[in-house]
Amino acid sequence: MHLTTVDWIIIFVYLIISLGIGIYMSKRAGRSTDDFFLSGRKLPWYIAGTSMVATTFAADTPLAVTELVAQNGIAGNWLWWNMLLGGMLTVFFFARLWRRADIMTDAEFVKIRYSGPEARFLRGFRAVYIGIFMNAVVMAWVNLAMVKILKVMFPDLQLMGHSEFNLLGLTFSAHLVIVGFMMLFVAIYSSLSGLWGVSLTDTFQFIMAMGGSIVLAVFAIRHVDGIGELKSNLSNTPWVFDFIPSVEGNSTSVSVTGLLKMGVMAFVAYLGVQWWASWYPGAEPGGGGYVAQRMMSAKDEKNSLLATLWFQVAHYAVRPWPWIVVALCALVLYPMEADKGATYVMMIRDLMPAGLLGLLLAAFLAAYMSTIASQTVWGTSYIVNDLFRPFIKRNSSEKYYVLVSRITTFLLIIFSLIITTQFEKISDAWKFILACSGGIGLVLILRWFWWRINAWSELAAMIAPYFVYPLLYFKYHLDFETSLIIIVAWSTMVWIVVTFLTRPTQKDTLLAFYRKVHPGGAGWKNIASELPGVKGDSGYARLFANWILGCFLVILALFGTGKIILGETMRGLIYFALALVAAWLIFRNMSKTGWKKITD
Repeated sequence: MHLTTVDWIIIFVYLIISLGIGIYMSKRAGRSTDDFFLSGRKLPWYIAGTSMVATTFAADTPLAVTELVAQNGIAGNWLWWNMLLGGMLTVFFFARLWRRADIMTDAEFVKIRYSGPEARFLRGFRAVYIGIFMNAVVMAWVNLAMVKILKVMFPDLQLMGHSEFNLLGLTFSAHLVIVGFMMLFVAIYSSLSGLWGVSLTDTFQFIMAMGGSIVLAVFAIRHVDGIGELKSNLSNTPWVFDFIPSVEGNSTSVSVTGLLKMGVMAFVAYLGVQWWASWYPGAEPGGGGYVAQRMMSAKDEKNSLLATLWFQVAHYAVRPWPWIVVALCALVLYPMEADKGATYVMMIRDLMPAGLLGLLLAAFLAAYMSTIASQTVWGTSYIVNDLFRPFIKRNSSEKYYVLVSRITTFLLIIFSLIITTQFEKISDAWKFILACSGGIGLVLILRWFWWRINAWSELAAMIAPYFVYPLLYFKYHLDFETSLIIIVAWSTMVWIVVTFLTRPTQKDTLLAFYRKVHPGGAGWKNIASELPGVKGDSGYARLFANWILGCFLVILALFGTGKIILGETMRGLIYFALALVAAWLIFRNMSKTGWKKITD
């Protein structure tokens, strides 16, 4: 592969624009930590929501989708489409609560919801465990994906005549060193601009990444002579075009039938357990992480809800199809390739002409950098706001904490690069996170709606998986899905027992929390009875209806887009018509109750 001058110019212009946004926003971000981490709570919904989408569009995402389609067809994407259930729950039940809490990080939630030394410990523990450790693992798998992309595009890459470098007992390939320089670039513009610059850069990078994905999909379809010829070439494996797992088929299709290929245990794990039970970046039960950060940075509760709704629509209904189209074409062009994820990058390498090759590489850089930037700013907010400020250096000036934030950004980047050297496979990292966070999800949901959840509940749910994970993984060698279900059952039992064996949160803290957030519901009945002047939220039946309608809206839009792309135009239009009905019913419900409450 040879990059022309035009390709390098396109990549250079992309980098200059990204850096320029950071420099332009640096003055505003430097005013205070509130401006640095939450953009002064002034983000409009379309910027906040697009920033969420861009963050979840990492370099590994199209590669992972390509693998899923190769293994299980289009229906294989239900492995991550199932997370829509939790995401839409966040839209209607949690988005406005996060904005109303008026805090900087979801770790700070501990301060307003719980009491006692255990709450203080939990806040610091979450800052270290999630903000540093788990965050570094997430960035490690994003780095591994970028390394894979570089290896396909530049297989013989050397720096100063070497393909590997040893430093402090760690081995860095030349490809990983290049990734390190990319991370350094991200650290520069994100440390300058904070969330304001990252969000605006995310929006620009999302347009770049999606534009590149669409261009590649168009070229891929042309290369296989259109959708009709694509279907003809894959006629011996018609199951790849199924949107929903089929229960019928010949001997060939039965062996690779969507979710049924995983067995009953895997089906239960992914569609029945994972979406509500496990912590996963971008799909935390009850919202959390950088998604909560964007919700809390929105102008008001209405913008918070709309941002999260746009995130769900764009994430599940808009983004996947260019990747799926390329994945289907790759099955035709590279049928014998063992690494199916790498075939996505091969399509770029082999199909893109000069100029467009640079555009696609810039698109991959955009996808990678948007994720790393958001993860870095989010992780730094934990370290500074929930560890450094309350435990190490109190009562300093805002400018001092902004300076510490900028330094911490670079330190977190370096640490995540070191963690990257300890993983060999992307799947190793995400399976570890899902398994070792199994059981925490229900606590993260119920803490908003049941007064009896306390700091010990969260601590128990976070620690419990580590008592059984080593046995399940190293001694009994159970598969991931079975292990997840066992871990969730164990962790749930542990945190429930711990909750009732420990003291509840102090009543003064619970009363102050209810005054501030007024979540409502039967779980707060005892507390609400002591605050007759505070009206808790109501209308949960409508919110539940909106949750169901929201899920249908996204799935119908997703299926409608796919049917139109695959030549079934009439059926696609019917899906879109039904999606519009669902959207109308949602906004009708919100107009009757929700919007007025949110904007009052």
